[in-house]
Amino acid sequence: MSNSPSHTWITRAETSADIPAIRAVVVAAFDTPAEADLVDALRADPAWIDGLSVVTADQDGKIVGHALLTRCRIGDTPALCLAPVAVLPEYQKTGAGSAAIRAALDVARDRGERFVTVLGHPAYYPRFGFTRASAYGIGISIEVPDEAMMALALDAGHPLPSGMVRYAAPFGI
Repeated sequence: MSNSPSHTWITRAETSADIPAIRAVVVAAFDTPAEADLVDALRADPAWIDGLSVVTADQDGKIVGHALLTRCRIGDTPALCLAPVAVLPEYQKTGAGSAAIRAALDVARDRGERFVTVLGHPAYYPRFGFTRASAYGIGISIEVPDEAMMALALDAGHPLPSGMVRYAAPFGI
């Protein structure tokens, strides 16, 4: 939309006060509440890492987007899983999701995390540096389109390991 206003997004780690707004964003972004239930379950799981649940807010503080990184493993190597990413429908295609993803990846990199996986749209995630996971010998135990399973090395000095991705229990994979 050529007449859409440009946005300056504010990104930050979630606080406990944000939990209802995050749930509302995730429920609105998906067809069912399953992803919102997943976020709630992950929040109570050992895979949760404080600071890696990132919200995007507008200048008035309204939360419009969310990106979540939780612990997973590639084989025996610690990694992060990017899921879910959600934006209120009326703010999709405004950069709110990209802002949350970039902020979450930056925090992860700053904390010394090395690897991130994502199961998502192959036309969207490569802009953040994700590439086809199978090229690195990274697999997943469920049937998914090969191009939808992607991985990213946050530190060029540590190439992606190979192995099966093992998700936190709430994912049910």
